[in-house]
Amino acid sequence: MSLKVELVENILSPEDFVRLRNATSFADIPIEHARRALEGGLVNVSAMYNGELIGMGRLVGDGAMYWYLQEVIVLPEYQKRGVGTQIVEYLCSYAVKNSYTGRFTTIGGVSARGKEPFYEKLGFEIIPNGIRKMVEIKN
Repeated sequence: MSLKVELVENILSPEDFVRLRNATSFADIPIEHARRALEGGLVNVSAMYNGELIGMGRLVGDGAMYWYLQEVIVLPEYQKRGVGTQIVEYLCSYAVKNSYTGRFTTIGGVSARGKEPFYEKLGFEIIPNGIRKMVEIKN
């Protein structure tokens, strides 16, 4: 059953960023690293369910031509309920709306080991060092 969440841009705190990473086996990072990463990214989106932060995703790159998904994270108890899909689709839509490359743009990223089928299901191609998706820009 798919869980409908509210996706909110750029409210993620460094503390919540670290908490979500730690809850899902990502490497622990200092709060200051999280702060700088959030400041340097293009956009981050928080997945909220009943007022609780249950997931996040970040988009980094140059904001015009190159887009990379980073830390698409959903708390384990909410995984396999469509939350990650909503986050990725939101971030891909953001990239398409803000691209200046003409007819297509490329969205890349690195998949956590074992999560490649999740990205394939969303139209990403698995490449030797990550994932990639070509997206047509319809004006």
